[in-house]
Amino acid sequence: MTHKPLLIFLFLSSILSCRDHTRPGETSTASTSGRSVPAASASEITIPRNTTIDPAHAYSDLFLDSIDLVDFIRQQHLNDTLANELHNFYNARNFQYAWFTRDGLTEQALAFSTLYQYSQDSSTGRKWLDGELNSLESEDSLQLTAIDPVLQRTEMLMTWRFMNYLNHRYTDKKQRLTAFLQLIPVRKQVPLDMARSLVADSGMALATSGMEGPWYQALARELPKYLDWQQAGGWGRLPRTNKSYKPGDKAGFIIAVKKRLLFTGEMVPSDTTQLFDEQLETAIKAFQGVHGLTPDGRIGPTVIKELNIPVKAQIKQILVNLQRMYWMPADADKQIIIVNIPDFRLQIMDSGRPALAMNVVVGKEGHSTVLFSGRLDRIIFNPYWNVPPSIVKKEILPGMEKDTAYLTKHDMETTGMEQGLPAIRQRPGEKNELGRIKFLFPNSFNIYLHDSPHKELFNMTRRAYSHGCIRVANARGLAAWLLRDMPGWSAEDIDKAIATGQNIGLKLNEPVAVLIVYYTAWVDEENKLQFREDIYGHDSTVAGRLFLP
Repeated sequence: MTHKPLLIFLFLSSILSCRDHTRPGETSTASTSGRSVPAASASEITIPRNTTIDPAHAYSDLFLDSIDLVDFIRQQHLNDTLANELHNFYNARNFQYAWFTRDGLTEQALAFSTLYQYSQDSSTGRKWLDGELNSLESEDSLQLTAIDPVLQRTEMLMTWRFMNYLNHRYTDKKQRLTAFLQLIPVRKQVPLDMARSLVADSGMALATSGMEGPWYQALARELPKYLDWQQAGGWGRLPRTNKSYKPGDKAGFIIAVKKRLLFTGEMVPSDTTQLFDEQLETAIKAFQGVHGLTPDGRIGPTVIKELNIPVKAQIKQILVNLQRMYWMPADADKQIIIVNIPDFRLQIMDSGRPALAMNVVVGKEGHSTVLFSGRLDRIIFNPYWNVPPSIVKKEILPGMEKDTAYLTKHDMETTGMEQGLPAIRQRPGEKNELGRIKFLFPNSFNIYLHDSPHKELFNMTRRAYSHGCIRVANARGLAAWLLRDMPGWSAEDIDKAIATGQNIGLKLNEPVAVLIVYYTAWVDEENKLQFREDIYGHDSTVAGRLFLP
């Protein structure tokens, strides 16, 4: 929920509290007071422990003991300013974890772990913390416990790092304090109340906390319309059908579809006849376009499913994505490559305007591509594919058992042993799974962009097939754009390099920012609100932590 800093200060001025060592659910010694708290940084005020937050209503299901924080501050020899900030941060949360739940890292932790590197602030570049985060991020499933001392240390080091990040990004005290209290959710809320509060607090001019970038602002402006529709009772539910209606058909069902589109203004009022006319076809194609469906103008089960999503569910979807947009890099409106996983699209933005766009194929179920930001700095022509050990174990070795010529048929070779398994790589060529071009940006996940020999996949509507890396439909076009200012690397030169069949590495003169996001709701460059399927279930997970029933 977005609050203006003034509201935060008024809340803080209403209560005073001594520090205590109570666990969640125990009684606090907080008392009320009429003193006002001036606008200040988080280190210049005292935030009382918010014991109204209990495990049933907290965003995270893990809680620290306040004694653990005291011990951490002493062990790390932190100064009084930083110690006070850490106490304030956890007091406001009633000492619930900020970066972890029992299931593992939160979305905020995943976003921040690479955003911090993105800021190029190395003041707390602790190898131990980076290694522990890498280890946790690589696990498919976790069951964490609050009393694990390693997890406690990781949590508090992350928060210390977060304080340094805030100092780097927000120079204004009010902006920093707002970000300090809002970037990481604290408690579950009623979604409609959360949406109404956001709209009321912003006055649709939006708070000037410095957190709300252009993506956030554009999406937030859609909320009043959806709240009005919810207030009006929402739209009626269309009956399910296995039939696919096309232009020229006549049916009573067509009347219901027209009324649904008229309700949201997606079809201009004209008639409510049973005829599937040209006007309805145009409206259906537009509807399919903003929901990531093939715009064939037909009304089938998939279109009906999208038309039947309740307005309340779409409000929750918008709120979940607004939370994600808080973590957009500060310069995301400049030159940047953005990959939106649920949209299966890559787009290059240059000074806020689209410069190049293409389809991508992302990780299939079980190989979900992670969310992170980084900097693309190298291009490899005719790359080798070093097969990950997990794929060697699950796919390559069984293939070799069935066919002794498996490696030869797939242009593969062994290069030694790794983790008790043969290290296998695929040679450059037409069969190479990375295609002819690979784009690298340093990261601990071994994620990169690359070409693909399977061009047919880029024409599919749902493109989640790869083993975690991101295949791009127009690798040559992307390479040409990245090398456009480097002498001797025209489109012809790129083709010549590929034609050699030789493995060629090239370092860019200027790295380009890459941002991989998971947005299922956003406003595009044509000012159209877009919705996409929650392909990995991340929306559902966040909604379960963010909203009360």
